[in-house]
Amino acid sequence: MTGPVGGIMLTPAESYADLVAGFRWQVPDFYNIAADVCDRWAAADPDRIALIDRRTDATVVEISYRTLREKSDRLANAFAALGVARGDRVAILLPQMPETLYSHLATYKLAAIALPLASLFGVDALEHRLGNAGAKAIVTDRAGLEKIAAIRDRLPELQVLVTVDDPSCAPFAGVHGFDPLLERSAGQFETTVTKADDPALMIYTSGTTGLAKGALHAHRVLLGHLPGVEMPHEFLPQPGDRFWTPADWAWAGGLLNVLLPSLHFGIPVVAYRAAKFDPEEALALMGEMRVRNAFIPPTALKILRTVERPRERFGLAIRSIGSGGEALGREVYEWAQEGLGLTINEFYGQTECNLVLSSCARIGVSRPGAIGKPVPGHEVAIIGADGEALPAGEKGQIAVRRPDPVMFLEYWKRPEATEQKFAGDWMLTGDQGVMDADGYFHFVGRDDDVITSAGYRIGPGEIEDCLIAHPAVALAAVVGKPDPVRTEIVKAYIVLKEDAEPSPELAEAIRLYVRDRLAAHEYPREVEFVEDLPMTTTGKVIRRILRDRARGEAG
Repeated sequence: MTGPVGGIMLTPAESYADLVAGFRWQVPDFYNIAADVCDRWAAADPDRIALIDRRTDATVVEISYRTLREKSDRLANAFAALGVARGDRVAILLPQMPETLYSHLATYKLAAIALPLASLFGVDALEHRLGNAGAKAIVTDRAGLEKIAAIRDRLPELQVLVTVDDPSCAPFAGVHGFDPLLERSAGQFETTVTKADDPALMIYTSGTTGLAKGALHAHRVLLGHLPGVEMPHEFLPQPGDRFWTPADWAWAGGLLNVLLPSLHFGIPVVAYRAAKFDPEEALALMGEMRVRNAFIPPTALKILRTVERPRERFGLAIRSIGSGGEALGREVYEWAQEGLGLTINEFYGQTECNLVLSSCARIGVSRPGAIGKPVPGHEVAIIGADGEALPAGEKGQIAVRRPDPVMFLEYWKRPEATEQKFAGDWMLTGDQGVMDADGYFHFVGRDDDVITSAGYRIGPGEIEDCLIAHPAVALAAVVGKPDPVRTEIVKAYIVLKEDAEPSPELAEAIRLYVRDRLAAHEYPREVEFVEDLPMTTTGKVIRRILRDRARGEAG
């Protein structure tokens, strides 16, 4: 098969105009993710390295495409023997490890639907997702089984349980061991023929507002991601490229920004199971494993910023860093140019329609504080309440026009929510933004995050970016607190750097710091020092929790 299956989507160009002019979508009628990222390479170059598993005991295991195909074929046969069929949901509750990838590939080969779940999810989050999805099977570890034990009787559709650990240590009977299943299964499986529009995976929204919804995606979602991966990584693939992300592969950012696109291009992916994000550990890993390309969320980059002289100390060979999920901000953008010796390419998308805006410093598409320009193939606009596109300079909602290969099929069992996601052919992101006169998009904040104070509508991003520029501040989140005079005041929750001590004097200094650099209506009238900020498993601040806290304080 020709076209994008085995090739690039973006033809390298010297300018953004040329990049757009030379682009055409290449999405075949029939397409299967596993056939593309596994079977194709296993046939053409079986000994090519697909995955590099750097374990916490410092051992390194390289896994070839030959092994990917054999393991995923065996697992697909095992699933089929256990009754997993086309359309069934297969939950994958594992960290970054080879078995996670084998489980995804086996699921796609069966034309079942992969349901990636973050290992950090608690019992309530798992019960909602597994129950709502009606998952038939789950592949997990001992820690995952212990969580499932508390809710198993409330998940009647969950029939097949597989553990990558010793099944004899499972908290209940009837659990299959991963390796024993593979050992007694046939080593060849014929991947099911699927249409590009057939469902392949379901990723639940991060749940920053309300219960998480299952965004159902078709096999074509991987092809839809390719331009948005190639652009921020400056025309991936290049010789010697090697990818890593600290993001959980259960998140669209880890799975669809890194793991599956890298395998499409034949680029090795580094897998690493960190207990938590540690900046020195992350930098040491990148240096040791000669990582050339990375997706690092903004919050993680803000933490990396606390490490002095990272490029020199850790011998980094990094070529490209893409970042998205929250606003990056000018402060981190400028730090990376000095500390890492490169320009971070910020991009934008969401679970339902990812990687639709991007930067690319190599062709001059880069501006501090901006989230980029439309990735070729995607039509993105700022629209008003009437559903019409707004001119440059006017604030509105970021929207993406359908049809689009990267766009989700529907919210699982939520037809009314799916309908509400659209205004005509515009998919509403729920994010406020503005496009400047040069065509750059700027993120203002989620609809729910925008603060209304004394008649002004204030986005938290610019204030948070200013706050972390203060020498004592490590992380910051800003919300509106109800106020009888101003409607809301700006309140900042701040995590200090290790060498800083909270005090009323420091709080006042931080308030004045922001007021002097931004505007009198934007500075935080209240500052509260906290040990940490509430985060989703994808590294986004859950401002809803902080808003509720501020409202409680206001009575």
